[in-house]
Amino acid sequence: MPERSAGPELSELDLALINVLQVAPRISWGDAGDILGTHPTTLAARWDRLRESGTVWLTAQPKVSTTPPGLAFVSLVCLPGRQDEAVRALSAVPQVVALDVCSGGPDLSLLVSAESFAALTQLLEARITSAPGVRHATVGLCTRLHTGNRQWMLDVLSPGQLARAAALAAPQPALPGQGAVLQEEHLPVAEVLLRDGRATAADVARATGLHPATARRYLQKVLASGQFHIRCDLSQPLTGMPVNVQWAARLDAANHDAAAALLAKDQRTQVVASLTGRANFLVIMWMQSPADALDVEQSIQERVPGIEIIESMVTLRPVKRLCRVLDQGGVAVEQHVPRIPVLS
Repeated sequence: MPERSAGPELSELDLALINVLQVAPRISWGDAGDILGTHPTTLAARWDRLRESGTVWLTAQPKVSTTPPGLAFVSLVCLPGRQDEAVRALSAVPQVVALDVCSGGPDLSLLVSAESFAALTQLLEARITSAPGVRHATVGLCTRLHTGNRQWMLDVLSPGQLARAAALAAPQPALPGQGAVLQEEHLPVAEVLLRDGRATAADVARATGLHPATARRYLQKVLASGQFHIRCDLSQPLTGMPVNVQWAARLDAANHDAAAALLAKDQRTQVVASLTGRANFLVIMWMQSPADALDVEQSIQERVPGIEIIESMVTLRPVKRLCRVLDQGGVAVEQHVPRIPVLS
């Protein structure tokens, strides 16, 4: 696994800059400078330092429907002494969006995403459940994603600064006469954005070999399609909520929507999903300490009548988040971007 020293200590200006980019990821440095009262070149240099350290990353993420055809939550038990081997193999699979080393049941927890059910089935058989070091796999196919991959935000901007940043976060307008459907020719541009959500037309041209005018047109097309969410994420240990806890539960299907709506009101909630299998309801939350898990679990049981907690898992070490491989300190050291299917 690649190693890197811990990222830089964050100053108040660093935190404010990250907060601005969480609200308006593609804001110009000039506009960001006006909001924060700082010279644009200073902000650009700070962002480069933060990004290069792996402390913060800004990417475009394909928007996932509430009924995704190729999404699965997978729990793996490893053969004795071979967990590290499994982690190395699985973290290199681009379609493994998230990977955690866990306590409380399975050794590893994965979020796997493919462009279709058929592709997911093939991927699970060929590279996930048969990965080196894996003894047993439990696959829960996602039948409904109620709350998914919620972006945690800092709270350091003043109300006025927040409002100004939000006003500058308007979607990219579509070009005249163009719809939202992306073609195969646009996908290399989208993949550049998956690596860097602030990529310019010049960046796209360099990365893809497209003519600058074509790169600008395609970039505007992708941004205007509404099929990607551009987000700025911070290494979880720096959020003040460093602990990731999952609950696999059983709940009557008729109660899933109401339970999900209730749990989504809690800002700690990251994912709520309906799955196939006995454990048909999954909740993932961030919290300050493992000691909080028992109180939260009790709260879930009190607020959601009829829920049966089958298994709780605490992340001992996050290995991958949003396709980024992390070091022991939660700093991004590698990125594996999957091929994007044609979206419509």
